[in-house]
Amino acid sequence: MMTPARIVLGDWTTLQKDAQAVRYSVFVIEQHIPVELEWDVMDAQCLHAVAYDEQNQAIGTGRLLPDGHIGRMAVLESARNSGVGAQILRILMEQAKLRGDTGVRLNAQQTAENFYVKEGFSRDGEVFMEAGIPHVSMSHPL
Repeated sequence: MMTPARIVLGDWTTLQKDAQAVRYSVFVIEQHIPVELEWDVMDAQCLHAVAYDEQNQAIGTGRLLPDGHIGRMAVLESARNSGVGAQILRILMEQAKLRGDTGVRLNAQQTAENFYVKEGFSRDGEVFMEAGIPHVSMSHPL
């Protein structure tokens, strides 16, 4: 386990450059998701979290939508399995709880399902395809 990352919360205007860089690297380059599917109008309405390493480089990101969905969770390959993803997820869940949400939901890539189960999420239904990748719907009461 590395040193906990520094997590910054903010709006899209403030965090777009760093969040976009992480998401582009993970989703567009690594996972071959078409770039036009990665950016959406919801970014401007979300609370964003960006994780930074000791060199102040963005290494992870996620967003909390107004309806309680957590999405666009991404951690650079070099920082995976370090606890950064869990840090981002927990902070977004804490923010949802602080604003009065009674639960959070997300669509997890099937390969990440165990990560979310370890964080207390439960699967809600069958596998479905999103952007050409198998996903599962998951939820967590707050």
